[in-house]
Amino acid sequence: MSIVGDDDLRFVDLPGRRTADPLADHDDVTSSVRIVRLERTEGRTAHRHPHTEEVIHVVSGTGVVWIDGATAPVGPGDTVLVPANAAHATIPDPAVEMRLVCFFPHPDLAANTEDTELIVTDPNGANT
Repeated sequence: MSIVGDDDLRFVDLPGRRTADPLADHDDVTSSVRIVRLERTEGRTAHRHPHTEEVIHVVSGTGVVWIDGATAPVGPGDTVLVPANAAHATIPDPAVEMRLVCFFPHPDLAANTEDTELIVTDPNGANT
């Protein structure tokens, strides 16, 4: 049994987000989990996961999920299924920090993530 507490998480700063891998010290896992903290920025670069879907659970905060140009509001308790290879981004509301738990049925998230050139600048669906 392995339990990783919030105080044990090691967050890394990435563009527009802070992320921690609670399973980083486990070599025998067949999936990936990320704890993510998001704050509103001028725009978020969309990304995709070519090998698997992603399950996003909103722990706290409110915002919008953008998936291939479609948007929907999300808040605490919401769970989103992002299809494999769909460009997506989660955008917090102004002055709100969102906390997410993201699950991927793939052991190597780095090998399952591709950044796109799409920058989502408007939570209502417009992008550049």
